[in-house]
Order: sequence, then structure tokens, then C-alpha cells
Amino acid sequence: MRASANLLRLGEAEQGKHPLTAPPAHPPSRAAPSLAAGEAALAQPSALLTDLYQLTMLEGYLEQGMDGPAVFEFFVRTLPKRRGFLLAAGLEQVLDYLERLRFTGDEIDWLAASGRFSPDLVARLAGLRFTGDVDAVPEGTVVFADEPLIRVTAPLPEAQLVETRLINLLHLQTTIASKAARMVLAAPGKQLVDFGLRRAHGAEAGLLAARAAYLAGFAGSATVEAERLFGVPAYGTMAHSFIQAHDDESEAFANFARAQPNDAVLLIDTYDTLAGARKVAELAPRLAREEGIAIKGVRIDSGNLAGLARKVRRILDDAGLADVRIIASGGLDERRIARLVAAGAPIDGYGIGTDLATSSDAPALDCAYKLQEYAGAARRKRSTGKATWPGRKQIYRQLGADGRIAGDVLTLDGDVHDGTALIRPVMRAGRRLAAAPALAEARAHARDELARLPAHLRELEVSPPVPVTVAPALRALAARLDAG
Repeated sequence: MRASANLLRLGEAEQGKHPLTAPPAHPPSRAAPSLAAGEAALAQPSALLTDLYQLTMLEGYLEQGMDGPAVFEFFVRTLPKRRGFLLAAGLEQVLDYLERLRFTGDEIDWLAASGRFSPDLVARLAGLRFTGDVDAVPEGTVVFADEPLIRVTAPLPEAQLVETRLINLLHLQTTIASKAARMVLAAPGKQLVDFGLRRAHGAEAGLLAARAAYLAGFAGSATVEAERLFGVPAYGTMAHSFIQAHDDESEAFANFARAQPNDAVLLIDTYDTLAGARKVAELAPRLAREEGIAIKGVRIDSGNLAGLARKVRRILDDAGLADVRIIASGGLDERRIARLVAAGAPIDGYGIGTDLATSSDAPALDCAYKLQEYAGAARRKRSTGKATWPGRKQIYRQLGADGRIAGDVLTLDGDVHDGTALIRPVMRAGRRLAAAPALAEARAHARDELARLPAHLRELEVSPPVPVTVAPALRALAARLDAG
């Protein structure tokens, strides 16, 4: 348990000693004062960032006077291949979206001019605000198939309208946080940094991927805006272009070190990795002696990373540079990282880009946001392969004698079972019940959740899954609905 509990203590214990960056000169909270109470908000997208059928369904609901209370739940039907669990993320952005949801005057004018919708619907949208309730599992919670991450209870038109954006936010961050968690588990004690913005599927995806990875236990991100908005520590080294722009590699190293005297991490594989390491070995003592500049680390971005890291480590150690760390990057995923760790490669940290930001082996979750109750009556979808469990639900988590997750019970809300209830109230009447927690709280919760995973879920290949028991009360309700 001690090793498991310490797995994710990267940001607190590792940021100061690892070389990708030094702690910022000013704490993130000084750049973004709102971080004291929670995260800064993303820019609110247009309320028209939705599917057309959300609006056409609202037209139908309005015509029929269908505005009774509805309950929708977001869940993942099946886990992706090689995923034994998911890590819930994205709740804070969902709550922020719901609190700020409204159509602007320009958007209302556009809807009216489109000719698609009745004047009554356009007028209703002009004054629309989210007035419902939200219950959810906390961010950073380990979840399994069929378990609701969030439950929305609101007048039917409101609960329907928010579907698209809610899925959009929860799907992305849960996908990335789950991928990042696998990398964290594959490299205990190593510093992991998100390098994925340039390969992410758009700016918002890259920004939220940085947040999700940090929540899962990464030390930080190369994405600067993630530090300003969320307090995710910004990390960086240098690019090959900086080396290539100089006529001499040693001169490039020295100039970069002088420009970043507190954060000098040198990229040594532009031409010849071992020759680059020898140049660092010659330069570092001189810079320290004559200019008081300490080289913090070197980065290798290509080649046989394990073999090169061993040779570079020997060159640095022979020059008395045992404190200079080695960072690896370039086409890394959790399996490659696990192989490097298992081989004992002297690599202190990893920069991970494409595979993290796109979750390349499992880029999408089989997720859904489905109606479970309307006007006080449970509802059940019975489509082949896509049947849902009806009604408002709760998850009870049960731990074994070793403190690890032994299994979950999925049941109806109000049907109490042994264990800890995971779904908790977070919003009532369209307003949060508490200020947005700092991201550090969700990060600490994720660390504790991963420490409670049974041994087989900590592996990259997973079998068997943790049992999720569907309670008799829930099965009985489904049977009654099926019987008509």
C-alpha cells in the first residue's frame, strides 16, 4: 500500500527536483486569482454549439406541452479494449457550462431568421436558463461500465438541450484522464509531462487534455494556458530548431542556458546524441564555475532510448554531473514506457504527446446520455445491444480487507447497500452547492483512487474485471418495464 499511495505524488514532491522546468517565479494563483476558490472558466461557447436535433426536439416538446421533470444519466456502456477502469473527469466544465448557459441576442436573431423554428420556441430560448439539479461522482473517481458519472434532473427541454455539450466535455476528459492514469501506473516515481497540444484535435481538446492528465497524476504540461486557467504547472525544454539555428551545437547549448539560467534542459539528439552529451559534459562545469548556471537536464527525443540513456548517464556521471537528469520523449505510450522502466533505463521523466492527447489506442468511449425517468415514471431503452437500466441510480463501492476495490453495486437511488455511495449532489436549481474545488483536490482524489485499484487493474492488460453487481431492485424495475 505504501508504494501505491506514493505512486502519484509527482507534482508536490517531484516538480522541484526534476529538470523539465523550475517552479514558476510566481505561483499560478497570482496569475489567476480565481484558483483560490477553484479553476478559472473556459470561454463559454455559443449555445448553438449543439446538434440540430436538440432544437427540433425542443420544438416538439413545446408543441405538446412536455416540460415535466426528466432524469438523464451519462454512462459508458462498455470499456475499451485493455481498459479495466475509467477515471471520471470533466465535471467542473459541465457545471460551469450549465450555470452560464444562455442564448445571446445575435444567436436568437439568427434562429429567428433561419425560418426553422416557431416564434414560440425562439422566444422560449431567449429566456432559457438551466434550472435543474445535478448529481455526480467526484472527478478523479474510478468508474466501470454502466455506472453513471452524472445525473441531470431538470424540465425535459432543459435536460435535453444540454446533452451534446455535456457528452462533449465528459467524454474528452474522461478518455484522456483514463489514458493518463495508465501511463502513471506504468511509470511509478517518474515525472510525466503532457506534450500533446500540437497533436490534439483542436485548441480546446489540447487544453482540456492537459487538465485531465494533471488530474490523473501527470506532473504538468507544456501548454502554457493550462497553467493560467487551471494551475497546471507549465513545463518545457527546447526544440531542435534552436540548435539548428546556431552554427555550433555547444554555442546553442550555452546560449539557451544563459537565456534560461534556472531551467536549462538541453535537447541533445539533433545531430549525434552521444556527441551532444559529451558537449554538455564539457560545458556544464564551465557554466557553473564561471556564470553560476546549473544545467538541470538533457532530453533525448529519438533512437534507442534505453541504450542511449545508459550511455548518456555514464558520460554525465563521469563528468561529475550526477544531478543532471535525463528526459525522454518521442512516440511514447504506456507500453513503451513500461518496457523502459522494466529494463531499468536511467530515465527520470517522460514527455508524452500524441498518444496521450489523442488516446490513440482508445480514442472514443462507447458513452451515452439517456433518459431514465420522465414525469415521475421510469423509462428504459430496449434497443438491441443498447438497452439501458432504468430509473435514477446510485453506485455503492465495496472495498476488500486490503483496502482495494472489491466490487460495485449498481442500484436505484434510495436502495441502500453496504459500501460508499459514489454519486453525490453537486448542483441544485441551476447553481452549484459549493464553490468549484481546486484541481489539486481532484488530483489528490485520483491518486487515492488509483492506490485502491486491485493489482490486476494496475496492469496494462486487464483480466478479470472488477465485478459490478446489478441489484435486485434495479433488475426488478427493468423487468416490470419490459413486461409492459
